[in-house]
Amino acid sequence: MLSGDPTCTLLHHLIERHADEQPDSIALWWQGSAIDYASLYRNAMSTARRLAASGDVGDRIAVLSWNCPQFVELIYGVTAAGRILVPLNARLAPAELTYQLKSARATALFGDRELLEPLLAHADFPPTTEIVYLDEDYINWRESITRKQLPATSPEDPAWILFTSGSTGRPKGAMLSHRAFMAALRSAALSRPVQPSDKYYYPFPLFHVSAHNVLLQHLYGAAVVLARSFDAADTLKACIELQVTTMSLAPTMIALLLDHPAFTPMHLNSVRTIGYGASAMPQTLLQRLLAGTDVGLCQSYGMTELAGSVSFLTVEDHQRAAADRPELLQSVGRPLPTAQLKLLDEQGRECASGEAGEILVRAPQCMTGYWDDDAATTLAITDGWLRTGDIGRFDDNGYLYIVDRKKDMIISGGENIASREIEEVLRQHSSVSDCAIIGLPHPKWGESPLAVVRLRSAISDSELHAHCRANLASYKIPKRWIRVDGLPLNASGKVDKPLLRELYTV
Repeated sequence: MLSGDPTCTLLHHLIERHADEQPDSIALWWQGSAIDYASLYRNAMSTARRLAASGDVGDRIAVLSWNCPQFVELIYGVTAAGRILVPLNARLAPAELTYQLKSARATALFGDRELLEPLLAHADFPPTTEIVYLDEDYINWRESITRKQLPATSPEDPAWILFTSGSTGRPKGAMLSHRAFMAALRSAALSRPVQPSDKYYYPFPLFHVSAHNVLLQHLYGAAVVLARSFDAADTLKACIELQVTTMSLAPTMIALLLDHPAFTPMHLNSVRTIGYGASAMPQTLLQRLLAGTDVGLCQSYGMTELAGSVSFLTVEDHQRAAADRPELLQSVGRPLPTAQLKLLDEQGRECASGEAGEILVRAPQCMTGYWDDDAATTLAITDGWLRTGDIGRFDDNGYLYIVDRKKDMIISGGENIASREIEEVLRQHSSVSDCAIIGLPHPKWGESPLAVVRLRSAISDSELHAHCRANLASYKIPKRWIRVDGLPLNASGKVDKPLLRELYTV
């Protein structure tokens, strides 16, 4: 199926044609077993017809599960039934999950028994929510009553309500339509092409917007090697045994692979490309991977509200960077022709080349708005432009550089301090394995930087201070140093800075 096929307008269309034209082709690899397109489509449509037999079109159906084939069936089945999928972050506490369930007014909840049991015990769990465990209970539920024909579904209908990470307050539910997802997939295919013979390794949670990468593979009839969650040893094993050709990994995951005692470049011999983009790639890590393997790298920039990515640093860009343009390694590439991006300064004026400002995006893949929150939608979208909250700048060749998250900008004594800048300097020290910079309240300066560091070898505060002083202005140097065995990560593989602020604010 070509990405431009006009008949592919709904999510379940992604697997429908392959089930008809190449039913025996592999759609999923799961724990060593193959699931073909015919089986995946049959199960997904059985789920869809069962959902259609009760409730109403537009009902919200929540899923609380680690990765599994049943989750994929629900991705296609829920939306084919005209319902809205609400993926829930399996790492959240029961109180947070209860808030999202009540906010979405979910009528049913599917999930892992081990995840559901503590949630069901929470005092505020909505008692009218139907519960289906993703084990034999799910099969019995699907076959329990006569199934109905599927309702008509429009590309404009909401497909998912995906709650944001909540790093700026209470999580908001981004409404993503079928049209937005399809636009995001066709955009991604321009810079990250898929071959039907690909075996794509996916270790991110399906409850994250990165699941659009799974949909992208199915658009072209490729196979997805689905991991329950990321594990470095399991990833290396899959690469060898299944001859994985493409992957998505957060920079943190790449570092764990390269640092694994069993790793050799041979593990990545079959891998054509690795896509990354969950967080900024440290330049030192990127150069290490480029130097040790022949893997092509592709970075993307996007977010939940965009159903995917709108800017790509392509394989060719990485090759140019390795040859004679190292500064490109700090970029997230150039915007796709399917999206418009502009930068605005604090006064709302459009920024010239080289000037930093907030990134605004206008594209068909943009969310419809925030669920049941007109005020937040109005703040986020103006005249069709989505305010991302990210600070960026363009160079003269149109490459986009992320200066910082707006909410991660530290303001000390009236000076703006980009946390990423300090992090990059710290990572250049041989004793520093990884780090995160956060701003903490300061009685005199408003805020001051604090460094949370994971070390390879012992080093004193004064040595870290001297290293920063040699590369940064004095006001940018962290005032406190916290050593940790590991940095906390959120579901998308990013360092959880809101949690760090909560832990270290006194």
